[in-house]
Amino acid sequence: MTEERKYDFSYTALSLGVMEMAYVANAQRSNEDIDREEFGMGKSTTGKRKLADINKRLKNITLAQRNLLIDGDLILKRQIAFLAVCKTHLFIRDFIVEVVREKYLLFDYQITDGDYLSFFRQKAELHEHVNNLTDKTKAKIRQVLFKILEQAGLIDDVNNRNIQPQFMDPVLVKAIVDDDSALLKVFLLSDAEIQNLT
Repeated sequence: MTEERKYDFSYTALSLGVMEMAYVANAQRSNEDIDREEFGMGKSTTGKRKLADINKRLKNITLAQRNLLIDGDLILKRQIAFLAVCKTHLFIRDFIVEVVREKYLLFDYQITDGDYLSFFRQKAELHEHVNNLTDKTKAKIRQVLFKILEQAGLIDDVNNRNIQPQFMDPVLVKAIVDDDSALLKVFLLSDAEIQNLT
């Protein structure tokens, strides 16, 4: 087994967390403190865990992307939150690029249980820590992954899992291209489309 990089599964604490991420980013820009207990709906430990994952995600986006998260409309906020998830949680990014995008480009618009299982088994062979996850954790990371795809608008819902086309504002495209044009793949763009935009 090769251990190229360790997948971070902490995304189960938050799902996409669009408004929470925008709130924290705005508080940081304004140098305001965040009440962990209030943020965790009365539970300080929950607030602390959610904040830790949000901070991880915010550290992985550029200043231009962060400003879009704070000042953009709801669609832009959602797309930047999704971008931050993909930059932070490589398991999700790999699933989108290797499975969802490939199916979409082949005009196969439904994600099956078999698609996910095949991807998961492949990663478990390559990464020992994935193979060692408990059944409960495996179920949770799968459930939340599909919830994130639904919340991000990549699929219609967690049950049908029909892949949805993505529409990107030019300001979002620029903020991504200025960072790393390969990231456009998480929005299901083909290599030719990416080349045309760069």
